[in-house]
Amino acid sequence: MPPRRRSYDQYCSAARALDVVGDRWTLLIVRELLAGPRRYTDLHADLPGVSTDVLASRLKDMERDGLVTRRRLAPPGAAFVYELTGRGRELLPVLQALGAWGAGALGERRETDAVRAHWFALPLLRGLEALEAGGSALVEARLEEGPFHVWTGAEAAEGPVYGDGAAPRTPDVRLSFDAETSAAVSRGELSLRDAVRAGRVTVEGEGTLAKELREG
Repeated sequence: MPPRRRSYDQYCSAARALDVVGDRWTLLIVRELLAGPRRYTDLHADLPGVSTDVLASRLKDMERDGLVTRRRLAPPGAAFVYELTGRGRELLPVLQALGAWGAGALGERRETDAVRAHWFALPLLRGLEALEAGGSALVEARLEEGPFHVWTGAEAAEGPVYGDGAAPRTPDVRLSFDAETSAAVSRGELSLRDAVRAGRVTVEGEGTLAKELREG
Protein backbone atom coordinates (compact mmCIF):
# COMPACT_ATOMS: atom_id res chain seq x y z
CA MET A 1 0.00 0.00 0.00
CA PRO A 2 1.33 3.51 -0.79
CA PRO A 3 1.98 5.66 2.28
CA ARG A 4 -0.94 7.77 3.43
CA ARG A 5 -0.40 11.33 2.29
CA ARG A 6 -0.52 14.09 4.82
CA SER A 7 -3.94 15.57 5.43
CA TYR A 8 -5.29 18.58 7.26
CA ASP A 9 -7.81 16.16 8.81
CA GLN A 10 -10.49 18.83 8.71
CA TYR A 11 -14.07 18.23 7.63
CA CYS A 12 -14.02 21.14 5.19
CA SER A 13 -14.16 21.03 1.40
CA ALA A 14 -11.38 23.63 1.08
CA ALA A 15 -9.13 21.55 3.32
CA ARG A 16 -9.98 18.40 1.37
CA ALA A 17 -9.12 20.17 -1.88
CA LEU A 18 -5.78 21.32 -0.46
CA ASP A 19 -5.06 17.75 0.65
CA VAL A 20 -5.02 16.93 -3.09
CA VAL A 21 -3.67 20.04 -4.84
CA GLY A 22 -1.93 21.97 -2.06
CA ASP A 23 1.53 20.49 -2.61
CA ARG A 24 4.13 22.63 -4.34
CA TRP A 25 4.11 22.21 -8.17
CA THR A 26 0.79 20.34 -8.40
CA LEU A 27 -1.28 23.20 -9.80
CA LEU A 28 1.52 24.24 -12.15
CA ILE A 29 1.57 20.70 -13.54
CA VAL A 30 -2.17 21.12 -14.14
CA ARG A 31 -1.43 24.40 -15.94
CA GLU A 32 0.94 22.58 -18.29
CA LEU A 33 -1.45 19.66 -18.90
CA LEU A 34 -4.26 22.01 -19.90
CA ALA A 35 -2.34 22.07 -23.20
CA GLY A 36 -3.18 18.39 -23.70
CA PRO A 37 -1.07 15.24 -23.30
CA ARG A 38 2.55 15.94 -22.40
CA ARG A 39 5.61 13.74 -22.06
CA TYR A 40 7.52 13.74 -18.81
CA THR A 41 10.48 15.42 -20.52
CA ASP A 42 8.23 18.18 -21.88
CA LEU A 43 6.76 18.82 -18.43
CA HIS A 44 10.21 18.98 -16.89
CA ALA A 45 11.39 21.44 -19.55
CA ASP A 46 8.42 23.78 -18.97
CA LEU A 47 8.58 23.64 -15.16
CA PRO A 48 12.00 25.19 -14.57
CA GLY A 49 13.13 24.67 -10.99
CA VAL A 50 11.37 21.36 -10.32
CA SER A 51 13.62 18.37 -9.62
CA THR A 52 13.07 15.11 -11.47
CA ASP A 53 12.30 13.32 -8.19
CA VAL A 54 9.68 15.88 -7.14
CA LEU A 55 8.03 15.91 -10.57
CA ALA A 56 7.83 12.11 -10.65
CA SER A 57 6.39 12.06 -7.12
CA ARG A 58 3.78 14.70 -7.89
CA LEU A 59 2.67 12.89 -11.04
CA LYS A 60 2.26 9.64 -9.11
CA ASP A 61 0.18 11.45 -6.48
CA MET A 62 -1.94 13.06 -9.19
CA GLU A 63 -2.53 9.68 -10.85
CA ARG A 64 -3.57 8.19 -7.51
CA ASP A 65 -5.92 11.09 -6.82
CA GLY A 66 -7.60 10.83 -10.21
CA LEU A 67 -6.30 14.11 -11.65
CA VAL A 68 -4.13 12.65 -14.41
CA THR A 69 -3.73 9.43 -16.37
CA ARG A 70 -0.64 8.00 -18.02
CA ARG A 71 -0.78 6.20 -21.35
CA ARG A 72 1.50 5.12 -24.17
CA LEU A 73 1.17 6.80 -27.55
CA ALA A 74 0.60 4.62 -30.59
CA PRO A 75 3.63 3.94 -32.84
CA PRO A 76 5.73 5.53 -34.16
CA GLY A 77 5.67 7.76 -31.06
CA ALA A 78 5.43 4.96 -28.47
CA ALA A 79 6.25 7.43 -25.67
CA PHE A 80 4.32 7.69 -22.43
CA VAL A 81 2.29 10.85 -21.92
CA TYR A 82 0.35 12.33 -19.03
CA GLU A 83 -3.03 13.97 -19.50
CA LEU A 84 -5.73 15.46 -17.30
CA THR A 85 -8.83 13.53 -16.38
CA GLY A 86 -12.21 15.24 -16.30
CA ARG A 87 -11.66 15.95 -12.61
CA GLY A 88 -8.28 17.44 -13.39
CA ARG A 89 -9.78 19.71 -16.06
CA GLU A 90 -12.23 21.03 -13.46
CA LEU A 91 -9.26 22.86 -11.95
CA LEU A 92 -9.19 25.34 -14.87
CA PRO A 93 -11.46 27.89 -13.13
CA VAL A 94 -9.39 27.42 -9.95
CA LEU A 95 -6.24 28.37 -11.85
CA GLN A 96 -8.06 31.23 -13.54
CA ALA A 97 -9.17 32.59 -10.17
CA LEU A 98 -5.68 32.19 -8.70
CA GLY A 99 -4.19 33.94 -11.71
CA ALA A 100 -6.60 36.85 -11.40
CA TRP A 101 -5.95 37.09 -7.66
CA GLY A 102 -2.19 36.97 -8.16
CA ALA A 103 -2.04 39.40 -11.08
CA GLY A 104 -1.35 42.36 -8.83
CA ALA A 105 1.63 40.55 -7.31
CA LEU A 106 3.43 40.05 -10.63
CA GLY A 107 5.21 43.37 -10.67
CA GLU A 108 8.09 43.76 -13.09
CA ARG A 109 9.82 40.65 -14.34
CA ARG A 110 12.88 39.81 -12.25
CA GLU A 111 16.18 38.73 -13.79
CA THR A 112 15.75 35.30 -12.18
CA ASP A 113 12.20 34.79 -13.51
CA ALA A 114 11.76 32.09 -16.15
CA VAL A 115 9.14 32.75 -18.81
CA ARG A 116 7.38 30.70 -21.48
CA ALA A 117 5.08 32.20 -24.10
CA HIS A 118 2.23 29.81 -23.27
CA TRP A 119 2.16 30.98 -19.63
CA PHE A 120 0.28 33.97 -21.03
CA ALA A 121 -2.51 31.64 -22.23
CA LEU A 122 -4.60 31.81 -19.05
CA PRO A 123 -4.44 35.63 -18.73
CA LEU A 124 -5.32 35.90 -22.43
CA LEU A 125 -8.30 33.58 -21.94
CA ARG A 126 -9.53 35.82 -19.11
CA GLY A 127 -9.31 38.79 -21.44
CA LEU A 128 -11.14 36.98 -24.23
CA GLU A 129 -13.88 35.77 -21.89
CA ALA A 130 -14.53 39.39 -20.87
CA LEU A 131 -15.55 40.22 -24.43
CA GLU A 132 -19.15 40.04 -25.62
CA ALA A 133 -18.54 37.88 -28.71
CA GLY A 134 -19.82 34.37 -28.07
CA GLY A 135 -19.23 31.07 -29.79
CA SER A 136 -16.01 29.18 -30.31
CA ALA A 137 -12.77 30.49 -31.70
CA LEU A 138 -9.16 29.50 -32.23
CA VAL A 139 -6.88 32.40 -31.33
CA GLU A 140 -3.18 32.53 -32.11
CA ALA A 141 -1.01 34.87 -30.06
CA ARG A 142 2.44 35.97 -31.07
CA LEU A 143 4.70 37.21 -28.29
CA GLU A 144 8.36 38.07 -28.32
CA GLU A 145 8.98 34.75 -26.54
CA GLY A 146 7.21 32.87 -29.34
CA PRO A 147 3.69 31.90 -30.48
CA PHE A 148 0.97 29.91 -28.74
CA HIS A 149 -2.74 29.38 -29.36
CA VAL A 150 -5.90 29.11 -27.27
CA TRP A 151 -9.38 27.74 -27.86
CA THR A 152 -12.47 29.48 -26.54
CA GLY A 153 -16.06 28.31 -26.08
CA ALA A 154 -17.14 24.83 -27.09
CA GLU A 155 -13.81 24.04 -28.78
CA ALA A 156 -12.12 24.10 -25.36
CA ALA A 157 -14.83 22.08 -23.59
CA GLU A 158 -13.27 18.66 -24.17
CA GLY A 159 -9.88 19.11 -25.81
CA PRO A 160 -6.83 21.19 -24.89
CA VAL A 161 -7.40 24.72 -23.61
CA TYR A 162 -4.23 26.03 -25.26
CA GLY A 163 -1.17 24.82 -27.11
CA ASP A 164 2.42 25.91 -27.59
CA GLY A 165 3.51 27.11 -31.02
CA ALA A 166 1.48 28.27 -34.00
CA ALA A 167 -2.20 27.30 -34.35
CA PRO A 168 -2.80 23.86 -35.93
CA ARG A 169 -5.05 25.44 -38.58
CA THR A 170 -5.82 28.94 -39.79
CA PRO A 171 -6.88 30.77 -36.62
CA ASP A 172 -10.04 32.85 -36.35
CA VAL A 173 -7.96 35.65 -34.84
CA ARG A 174 -4.23 36.29 -34.72
CA LEU A 175 -2.95 38.69 -32.05
CA SER A 176 0.55 40.15 -31.80
CA PHE A 177 1.89 41.61 -28.52
CA ASP A 178 5.15 43.11 -27.41
CA ALA A 179 6.59 42.06 -24.04
CA GLU A 180 5.50 45.20 -22.20
CA THR A 181 1.88 44.88 -23.38
CA SER A 182 1.57 41.18 -22.57
CA ALA A 183 2.95 41.87 -19.09
CA ALA A 184 0.49 44.74 -18.55
CA VAL A 185 -2.45 42.53 -19.57
CA SER A 186 -1.19 39.74 -17.28
CA ARG A 187 -0.97 42.17 -14.36
CA GLY A 188 -4.52 43.39 -14.99
CA GLU A 189 -3.33 46.92 -15.70
CA LEU A 190 -4.64 46.90 -19.27
CA SER A 191 -7.64 45.12 -20.74
CA LEU A 192 -7.29 43.30 -24.02
CA ARG A 193 -9.80 45.63 -25.70
CA ASP A 194 -7.99 48.74 -24.45
CA ALA A 195 -4.65 47.33 -25.61
CA VAL A 196 -6.10 46.94 -29.12
CA ARG A 197 -7.61 50.45 -29.04
CA ALA A 198 -4.24 51.87 -28.02
CA GLY A 199 -2.56 50.18 -30.96
CA ARG A 200 -0.48 47.96 -28.68
CA VAL A 201 -1.99 44.71 -30.02
CA THR A 202 -2.24 43.91 -33.72
CA VAL A 203 -5.42 42.01 -34.72
CA GLU A 204 -5.67 39.87 -37.85
CA GLY A 205 -8.83 38.03 -38.86
CA GLU A 206 -12.33 38.68 -40.20
CA GLY A 207 -14.67 36.83 -37.80
CA THR A 208 -16.95 38.10 -35.05
CA LEU A 209 -14.26 38.05 -32.39
CA ALA A 210 -11.77 39.96 -34.54
CA LYS A 211 -14.45 42.54 -35.35
CA GLU A 212 -15.28 43.06 -31.69
CA LEU A 213 -11.65 43.49 -30.78
CA ARG A 214 -11.18 46.12 -33.48
CA GLU A 215 -14.49 47.96 -32.99
CA GLY A 216 -15.62 47.17 -29.44
